[in-house]
Amino acid sequence: MGSVRKRGKTWNAQVRVSGWRSFTKSFKSKSDALCWIKALESNLKSTDIPKVNIGNITLKDLLQRYATEMSLHLKGSEVQIYVLNFYSRHPVAQIKLSDLTERHFEYLRDERLKQVKHGTVHAQLMLLKRVFRTAIYKWGYGIPGNPIEHLQLPPTHKSRKRRLASNEKERLLSAAHSQKNIYIAFIIEFAIETGMRRSEILKLRWCDIDFKNGFAFLYDTKNGEDRKVPLTKRCVRLLQKVPQVHEKVFPITANCLRLAWSRARAKAEIKDLRFHDLRHEAISRFFEMGMSVPEVALISGHKDVRQLLRYTHLNPTNIFKKYEEF
Repeated sequence: MGSVRKRGKTWNAQVRVSGWRSFTKSFKSKSDALCWIKALESNLKSTDIPKVNIGNITLKDLLQRYATEMSLHLKGSEVQIYVLNFYSRHPVAQIKLSDLTERHFEYLRDERLKQVKHGTVHAQLMLLKRVFRTAIYKWGYGIPGNPIEHLQLPPTHKSRKRRLASNEKERLLSAAHSQKNIYIAFIIEFAIETGMRRSEILKLRWCDIDFKNGFAFLYDTKNGEDRKVPLTKRCVRLLQKVPQVHEKVFPITANCLRLAWSRARAKAEIKDLRFHDLRHEAISRFFEMGMSVPEVALISGHKDVRQLLRYTHLNPTNIFKKYEEF
């Protein structure tokens, strides 16, 4: 039931509905307060009574529960858990869920935009929005609404168009060969030939390679499906040079590859090139070879054609050469 009381120059509205905590808000006019009460009461009565009384539960408690119960079961959970732990340490995380408003996340958004790129902030706020949706609709937390639902988000990342230019591949491989780790150069060349993701490359085992027919079998990939990737003759010859001293083809960690990649790129004096850009390079080359969309999707593992085309940045010079063939 709702009630309105005047306090000084403002009207204080309070709503109590069985099964929910009490809600209060101040308004400049009595009519605005009454409208708010009517709308909130209608919203709460049409919503299932919460299973969890949020009481003294803070944002930190919610983020930690999501990390434990939801994130751990996802591929690439390390990144998501890192983001959740980061926000768990923020002062806003100490605020009770019952006291959180959109204004808190406006502050959080503006603060983060001074520290990282727009696309990063967008992705992180989308994660927090999913956390609240899970709390409300899956766990039955007594939160009347998602405080991030209508928050204005910064624009997403622009699709990268970076491809290897001129002699960058040769310079990169030369720098990689100069390192003590013998696998780095192999991995770089293998990524360009196959278009595999870094995680897929590092999970690949020798028993997954069919040298006779020229295939690599990938299991439990990012999209949850297994994949059979055809290998070029160049790729097969490359694999035959890799020492078979471990069950994995490339027995190094993701962090080891990340550090080695950074060293090789710096030594080759190449700027703004990420390891994932090698996947862009490979997929673009597949199309330039004349492969169809279904054929490339079969190799890359993309289910959505729109996502596949985001990875595709054809070289106009290579296309011009095809005119001559016709």
